[in-house]
Amino acid sequence: MKYAPRLALVALAVLLAACAPEEEARAPLPFALTESAMGRYCGMNVLEHSGPKGQVILDPVNEAIWFSSARDTLAFTMLPEEPKNIAAIYVSDMGKAPSWDNPGEENWVEARTAFYVIESAALGGMGASEAVPFSSREAAETFHAEKGGRIVTFDEIPQDYILGSAGDIDDAPHSGSIH
Repeated sequence: MKYAPRLALVALAVLLAACAPEEEARAPLPFALTESAMGRYCGMNVLEHSGPKGQVILDPVNEAIWFSSARDTLAFTMLPEEPKNIAAIYVSDMGKAPSWDNPGEENWVEARTAFYVIESAALGGMGASEAVPFSSREAAETFHAEKGGRIVTFDEIPQDYILGSAGDIDDAPHSGSIH
């Protein structure tokens, strides 16, 4: 009987561990960019456009929704009519891209951890202002020194910069539906 209090404590610890919330689910890995990727808003092959690309993976669907620009990817997350069950958001890491015309097939960065250069001289594949993503602040600073603009994080990107105005040349939906 002298072990009974210890056994009770061990049993209680096991029960509490079993009742603890499961480890937070890990985000799905990004998909490789292929010739079959079609843009959500433009309906065109994503590879036909230069500049950074993006993909959103919804939960529980484990397939990518493709975007022909990082800006369109971010717009998807801001528009109230788009799904909100987002499991992961990836954008091209332009610091690791072979070139502006070839942003790479597998150099993705999680959009919420990226650094973006906005308001720069760089235009996206559809001729619109772009939010150019980088996995490191240093790479963003190098781009900023060459192309101007300003460096922001995901949470600092102005909604009006991403959603634009009706006069903007872009294939993403615009802020007319946002109030």
